[in-house]
Amino acid sequence: MTIGFMLVGVVLAVLIVTGTMKLPGTAVKAAGGVVALLVLLASFALSSFRLVGENQIGVVSRNIGGGSLAPGKIIATKGEMGPQAKILPPGWHPWLWPVIYDVDTRFLVEIKEGEIALLTAMDGQSLPPGEIYAPEWDESLQKRMAEDAEFFLSTEGGGYKGPQASVLTPGKYRINPMLFTHEIVDVTNVKKATVGVVKSNVGDVPAGAGDTLSALVEKGQRGIWREPLLPQEYYLNTKAYEVTMISTAKWVISYTGRGTGTGQREIPVRTSDGFDFPVDVRVEYEIKPVDAPLVVALFEDDKEKLLERLNSAVRAIFRNNAETVKALDYVQQRSQQESQSLAMLAEEMTKVGVTVTAVRIAGVAEDGSLDALLKTQTDRQIADEEVQTFRQQQLAAEQEKALTRTKQEAEEEKRLATARYEVQIAEQDREKRIIAAGAEAEAIRIKAEAQAEAYRVIALQIGSGNAALLELLKIVGESGINITPRVMVISGSNGGTNGTGSAETTALIGTMLDSMLSRDKAEGDGK
Repeated sequence: MTIGFMLVGVVLAVLIVTGTMKLPGTAVKAAGGVVALLVLLASFALSSFRLVGENQIGVVSRNIGGGSLAPGKIIATKGEMGPQAKILPPGWHPWLWPVIYDVDTRFLVEIKEGEIALLTAMDGQSLPPGEIYAPEWDESLQKRMAEDAEFFLSTEGGGYKGPQASVLTPGKYRINPMLFTHEIVDVTNVKKATVGVVKSNVGDVPAGAGDTLSALVEKGQRGIWREPLLPQEYYLNTKAYEVTMISTAKWVISYTGRGTGTGQREIPVRTSDGFDFPVDVRVEYEIKPVDAPLVVALFEDDKEKLLERLNSAVRAIFRNNAETVKALDYVQQRSQQESQSLAMLAEEMTKVGVTVTAVRIAGVAEDGSLDALLKTQTDRQIADEEVQTFRQQQLAAEQEKALTRTKQEAEEEKRLATARYEVQIAEQDREKRIIAAGAEAEAIRIKAEAQAEAYRVIALQIGSGNAALLELLKIVGESGINITPRVMVISGSNGGTNGTGSAETTALIGTMLDSMLSRDKAEGDGK
């Protein structure tokens, strides 16, 4: 377009000069020459204008004048020949004549959502020794560093040649393509149930980085960051910061006879009594976010190398545990084998950042290798149970017998106690009676002695006959014998039946009195 303006101007100038030369008069010819010159100057001036459209930039290269670039420089910042640092924004720009300047229009660099741009600078300071990425730009200067090549290459900007650690986030940028090349890549998206472990290729190198465990460094240092990236999007230069995605979900690896997919073959074991059989196992494990960097440091990721370490540990632990027990004990103590294996496997895998949460034995000797042994054990167990049942019945019978004997002994003891009590009661009753009889006899004796003494005293005073008569009358009185009517009948009767009875009575009384007198006399004589 600019060349066209110049050609049109030259053609018009030639036509004007040619036309005015044919006209009469010097003034006319002079005027034609002036007009032709003006046209030529106008076309020359118009040819210097360059139009940069909307969403475009103009990249300028100088071909003539301005001097040569300094050795090692490819971008001119002071008008030297070669690509110019300054770019043209949209619009008309004068004084950029063809031949002297080349102006190439380029579209703006547009970065969409979910993308970033990685930059590589063609010019700038040399990278410091040992560095492969230019240090990140200050956040407040990022846009200016990307769009203002003059500032980037100046002492103030201090831009470095080579890959840049900084990235361009979504938006539109006027980047000088002669200074920067760019590559559009996706943002770093750490998904759910995942963490991102960063291996930084920039930053200070910490002391002791050669040690595997100390290879975990703080954020901003060179090496594997101790702190992982949690689920979200990150604007990271995926070349300067290599991000390894580590799943934090729980995984189950199966050791079965099928051995397909993520599964492994079953684990062959040998027990202490020489039996070989396979064991089907399920191992549940997870990698906690805090342990993910260690996993990356040791295995690079959570795939093949990690699974090889886990498989090796699982098989070794199950084989070692089986060597210490007999086959039947192994079958019968499945839960004990699970808990023992879980404790050992968890301790082993914790060292490498893997948390084992469960170990389950799904099957033992599913190939039938222990069928004969198990049948023998079953028969033996049945026999043992029958013997145990008989022993329990025998024990029950003996206990019942002992119970009966105990009851009988208790009953005999009860009767014996009762008899003892009755004997004691009888003895006490006999003693009571003896004591009562003795007391009564003693009382009678004392009374008799008292009566005899009283009778003796009376007899001495009134005579034994009168005393006997007095005693008789006392007995009659105490006994309530009614003698008055009889006396009256006797004293008032003239004979007959009543007289006969009175005589008999009199005779009886007389006999009694004689007897008493005789006894008293005998007692008196004895004394």
